Amino acid sequence: MPNRLEIVRVEIRPLDAPLRAPFTIASSRVDTVRNVAIGLHLADGSLGWGEAPTLPPVTTEDQPMALAAARSAADWLPGRDAGAWRAVAAELCERLPDCASVRAGIEMALFDALAREARMPLYRWFGGSGHALVTDITIPICQPDEAERLAAEYRARGFATIKVKIGLDTDEDIARLTAIRRGHPACRLVMDANEGYTADKALAVLAELRRAGIEPVLLEQPVAREDWDGLGRLAREAGVPVAADEACRSPTDALRIVRGSLAQVINIKLAKCGVVQALDIAALARTAGIGLMIGGMVETRLAMGFSAHFAAGTGGFDWIDLDTPLLLAGEPIVGGPKIEGASYRLDPEQPGHGAALPD
Repeated sequence: MPNRLEIVRVEIRPLDAPLRAPFTIASSRVDTVRNVAIGLHLADGSLGWGEAPTLPPVTTEDQPMALAAARSAADWLPGRDAGAWRAVAAELCERLPDCASVRAGIEMALFDALAREARMPLYRWFGGSGHALVTDITIPICQPDEAERLAAEYRARGFATIKVKIGLDTDEDIARLTAIRRGHPACRLVMDANEGYTADKALAVLAELRRAGIEPVLLEQPVAREDWDGLGRLAREAGVPVAADEACRSPTDALRIVRGSLAQVINIKLAKCGVVQALDIAALARTAGIGLMIGGMVETRLAMGFSAHFAAGTGGFDWIDLDTPLLLAGEPIVGGPKIEGASYRLDPEQPGHGAALPD
């Protein structure tokens, strides 16, 4: 009897999309999204889609490298059983050890194809805990007047939580945060340094903000990935929950964070580890009582929609950072989640995650 879940073809396409404005963080600047779309065809005719984001140096891959790695996988994946997804994921890790983003894109396509073959929305595939989420929205490193304008705009659009990129200059960071508070006095502030601070700098910035009456709700990856001592010190001393992002790229990293009490929150980004390892990280965090955040690189609704299904379906994610489709000037994607203001609504009648590239 033929196997309906056999992978018969893998489709690779560049996925480019312009941003409304440059997106600057402590480690890089993005003007245009240059990602890779991956389509995975099963023997029964089901087609699943995934996205491999490229954001050097946050990701190992740039677009040419991601395309080459994805095309190499397309040579050997046909003939594999998509239903044996842990075995496929293990082979991906063995063959593409340095291309986590490409592995993630392939695994997204794999799970999407399986859910479509089962005629099941992806959030149900992941457990069906929910089918709606509320995201924050990000203000990049920019001048204070622009940050205040964006904050006022996002307040009018219904965003209750603003994530602020910091980490290049502490004085400028404080000015930007103060301006955002003027533009949106009641917003919850998430500070994301993208490894740009030392522990001492982070504590000094928090003290200065408190003198100004500003108390953030979360401090994300304040120190370098390798600075485990600094991360643990801030988890103990910051007086605000600390989230590990770049510091958590695998279940092994998550276990180290759990054992050392190095953070109160772990930010799961599928592009850092793939879908299968993300499931393992989420299980570790829940067992240890560590909070969960879902985030992404700079991705279209292809990957962001998948991540929304992942977080809504598995449940337990208190921090939602899936805003990058809202920062794009356009994207070549059809279908996917309905995003209205800060709300993601997932279609209970649509198999898979519902997004695709046009023919």
